[in-house]
Amino acid sequence: MKIKLIILSVVVVLLLLSYKWTSEPSETVGLVVIGAGASGMSAALEAEAAGVKVILLEKMPYVGGNTVRATAGMNAVSTDAQSEAGIVDDVGTFVSDILESGHSEGNPRMIEIMANESAFALDWLTEKGADLSDVGILAGHSIPRTHRPSGGQPVGGEIVSVLKGAIQSSTVDLRLEHKAVQILVDQNHEISGVGVVDKTGRKYTINAKKVIIATGGFGGSPEVFVYYNQKLKGYHTTNSPSATGDFIGLVENLGVQLVDMSYIQTHPTVSLEYGVLITEAIRGNGGILINSSGKRFANEMKNRDYLSEDLLSQPDKEVYLLFNEKVRESLAASDDYIDMDLILSAPDVETLANALRIDTQNLSETLDRYNGFVESQVDLDFGRRSLTVILDEGPFYAVRVTPAVHYCMGGILIDEQARVIDENGKPITGLYASGEATGGIHGLNRLGGNSLLDAIVFGRIAGRSAGE
Repeated sequence: MKIKLIILSVVVVLLLLSYKWTSEPSETVGLVVIGAGASGMSAALEAEAAGVKVILLEKMPYVGGNTVRATAGMNAVSTDAQSEAGIVDDVGTFVSDILESGHSEGNPRMIEIMANESAFALDWLTEKGADLSDVGILAGHSIPRTHRPSGGQPVGGEIVSVLKGAIQSSTVDLRLEHKAVQILVDQNHEISGVGVVDKTGRKYTINAKKVIIATGGFGGSPEVFVYYNQKLKGYHTTNSPSATGDFIGLVENLGVQLVDMSYIQTHPTVSLEYGVLITEAIRGNGGILINSSGKRFANEMKNRDYLSEDLLSQPDKEVYLLFNEKVRESLAASDDYIDMDLILSAPDVETLANALRIDTQNLSETLDRYNGFVESQVDLDFGRRSLTVILDEGPFYAVRVTPAVHYCMGGILIDEQARVIDENGKPITGLYASGEATGGIHGLNRLGGNSLLDAIVFGRIAGRSAGE
């Protein structure tokens, strides 16, 4: 009898131990933010400022996502930096540029919000210590409004560093290498929490009535972007490996509207050999594009989708971005490409032409003709409006470029409060989204410099909405 009792007791203990090991531990918090890029960190900070207890999940061992790769800048209108440079701009002009870039398929109301909030978003970052004092122009813009650090340094690292510092100084609970694998709902189909797996494989649950999805897009996964757009098969990508479209699986069973998923932007100037994005700011500051014959073939400041088509129509699809020392000195970001040995340099036009195996006379004539356009401020060939630098003095620089997948305009449909919209057109209580995980804002093509603006503006809106 005693032996049976002992055996029974051992079995019960083992069952209890087994239950405790296999069950998922849980905790409770006011808000879970999924993704620690610019949008997720902005959302977490705004919610925390409203007094909400926040857990910020990031599947990678670092924060930043695609944001850290951003180079050209962040758009904003009617800013102090513009005023100091004598630049006159307004929201209406900015909205028009965005709508034109998106082939009039963008959401006018969401675009207006983004434009109206742009100066506030810039000031918010500046107050936290960001240097966004340099202003330049990118393709598709009618006015210089793209802000970046002084000297033209890359903008992404600056913004990520500032937001990371703010997160570390806050009460936000940042958890790196903790991946959200499921958004949980209760029996009433209301948001109840998030299922998480940490770097050790341990599963646990965070109970929360509010969740913000800020996981970024899916441009880092060829399998996913080709699924939504077959034309992009074989394309390289500028995206971080973290941009795998996690939001798609997270909302799969929640009845969420996904919109514009086939609208995927290619960036026209990406290093052919290494897949490194060559910032649009080089063209904005005076660089030009030439083909293998040494001829210009397009307005270098056209919208990204049109310019990508122009590049791919050139003989052998072989195209070079060309600039000189004046342009390099105006944009510190170009030094990064030189340090990476992506760019070929030459003291004069003849040496450059020989290195590129381009007819010297053709290249010389192209530069002479273009320089004449800069002097007259009229591009008779392609109608380029931004004509700022005469390319007559070396050293000269060139890099072979090709289009690559850059940004996903499609994603989760949200409203003006960044609430996620269901298949019936109604907001899902407690569920919000922001940044590249969302869709329906930009239209067919995104205006350069708007990815960061979108991320910050709607990240802040999502955080404030969740904090109410």
